[in-house]
Amino acid sequence: MREGEEGADQWGRPKKVVFVTVGTTSFDALVRAVDQQEFKQVLLGKGYTHLLIQMGRGTYIPAKSEGEASSLVVDYFTFSSSIADHLRSASLVISHAGSGSIFETLKLRKPLIVVVNEDLMDNHQAELAEELAERKHLYCARPQTLHKTISDMNLESLLPYHPGDATPVAKIINRFLGFPED
Repeated sequence: MREGEEGADQWGRPKKVVFVTVGTTSFDALVRAVDQQEFKQVLLGKGYTHLLIQMGRGTYIPAKSEGEASSLVVDYFTFSSSIADHLRSASLVISHAGSGSIFETLKLRKPLIVVVNEDLMDNHQAELAEELAERKHLYCARPQTLHKTISDMNLESLLPYHPGDATPVAKIINRFLGFPED
């Protein structure tokens, strides 16, 4: 069984879950994008069987689906005390550009597509997502390009993210502030 698969679904298909998270914000453009039939068809074409959407404070309600052998099983919820279990069981994560969600997903070594919310002012999150995409740790998309990103993606080309060691910087700061070295 591959990572992100939890056995088979009720039709015997290997279970491949796409988990979408918007965090604690409202990001209806992303929820609407993953609710489009064209998007769902692309997921099915890539072998995904389940779509779980964490929709936060949004007002757009996606269509639930119990699915059938030839369709995607779709479910959603607003909030959870922890999304860690959903991240762990996902085969693919689609996330808003919040740094917490990004780094939590990368730490679990899950394939990640970050969708930038273009409605936010002073969007420093876009800079983070684009930099990490340039370094090939994740894919970066906009709501209107998400289905094309999924269609074109090659998850084998993504590189693991290794957090940097902040110890040298901390030592310089401590020395500058006059603290004794360990």
